[in-house]
Amino acid sequence: MSAAITPPITANIALIVLDVQKAIDDPKWASKNNPGYVDKIVDLLAAFRAASLPVIHIRHDEPNPASTYHTDGPGNAIKPEVAPLPGEPVIAKNVNCAFIATDLEKYLHDHGITRLIFTGVVIHNSMDASIRVAHCLGFDVILPLDATTAIDVTDAKGIRHDAKTVFDLFAAVLGSEYCTLSTTDDVIAALPA
Repeated sequence: MSAAITPPITANIALIVLDVQKAIDDPKWASKNNPGYVDKIVDLLAAFRAASLPVIHIRHDEPNPASTYHTDGPGNAIKPEVAPLPGEPVIAKNVNCAFIATDLEKYLHDHGITRLIFTGVVIHNSMDASIRVAHCLGFDVILPLDATTAIDVTDAKGIRHDAKTVFDLFAAVLGSEYCTLSTTDDVIAALPA
């Protein structure tokens, strides 16, 4: 399901860590198909930092007080395992797409970044919306599948779709047009030594 990353990763790339906040540990998000996704993001963070490559954190500031991601709620904080280091930008968004009403696109252009490694949650919401827009804006996007996850989804007819089915479907759609599907190990192997 993954492809080799070509050409090798160079300085025009950034790691995006999307919506990895304490909110995602709320029981309503417990049906994750890939509960180890945070460990993979930690590995990617370590590798990008060691290679002195840019890391960008996206924090979801949800205006709805009922949301686990509410701006003033306890779930809004970025999970400590993936916390930004000094100098790593944190860009706040309040809709599912990281490019809407934020300065993410400007930041990327200003820093000559053309390739993006997207990690975070969840593949069928903010990841999907942000990856599609990134592609449409002309960025080359790579999605390490083990560094994201899905949860169960209930549709308008009340039918529950398990997280693995949701994950596999969204990965297939994204990989068909919007990004290169990969793995954390393959991304790290392609980084400069």
